[in-house]
Amino acid sequence: MSTHAADRLREDVRERYAEAARGFTLGEGCGCDCESSGCCQGEEQDLFGRGLYGAAAGEVPEAAALASLGCGNPTAVAELREGETVLDLGSGGGIDVILSARRVGPTGFAFGLDMTDEMLALARRNAAEAGVRNAIFLKGVIEDVPLPAESVDVVISNCVVNLSTDTTAVLAELARVLKPGGRVGISDVVAEDTLSPEDRAERGSYVGCIAGALSKSEYEVGLEAAGFEEVSVGFTHQVADGMHGAIVTAVKPRARRPEPVAARSDSCCGSTCCA
Repeated sequence: MSTHAADRLREDVRERYAEAARGFTLGEGCGCDCESSGCCQGEEQDLFGRGLYGAAAGEVPEAAALASLGCGNPTAVAELREGETVLDLGSGGGIDVILSARRVGPTGFAFGLDMTDEMLALARRNAAEAGVRNAIFLKGVIEDVPLPAESVDVVISNCVVNLSTDTTAVLAELARVLKPGGRVGISDVVAEDTLSPEDRAERGSYVGCIAGALSKSEYEVGLEAAGFEEVSVGFTHQVADGMHGAIVTAVKPRARRPEPVAARSDSCCGSTCCA
């Protein structure tokens, strides 16, 4: 994909989610086309949005729950622990950051990263209303995370990696920012391996989280190439023909200990161990 085409797609995505944030802020809903994205109510709640959070949706302000445009609940699979630092890629209205901040407790932190000013403003208001003090929202893109290397314990994301035009860069950033032993818990739209990129484009738009989705094997190979272990991509529910909501997990290897040096024997007189 050319740089010009990638920039145009990114701007389309930014404007689509800016429009949604403005709609939620004004109490007008997401303001989107239900046929091209997953931000609708009714039947679409079973495929995208707050309906996938179950009782957890009641733990956040109503505006944060309504602003969920994702395809799963990554906080349910990431097994967050007290005191951990979490990064949410594409944090939107802040539902996953708020839930994460509460699960890691006052000694932990939850970062939310988004490229859309309107979504960041909405998320900050939602976090303030929720009384969450350990949530920090950053402006940036998921291909170039504005955090130091090895600074977070867990990376989560909800239906956002498929919006990137450079998923190789995204997966490399996951590996960079995670501490050794850190883990990934992502909800995303993933295609069956039988679908070509052209097939995926026929099933939905880029901004609707369909055309840019990776296949199952592409996700697995990409994470392994970025250095991850224990890679798993599991389908949860179908969102289009051959396209599924999925849970993606992986672990960054811990630093390997150096091999111990064999003890030198004073009684050795062979040519390999004596001067």
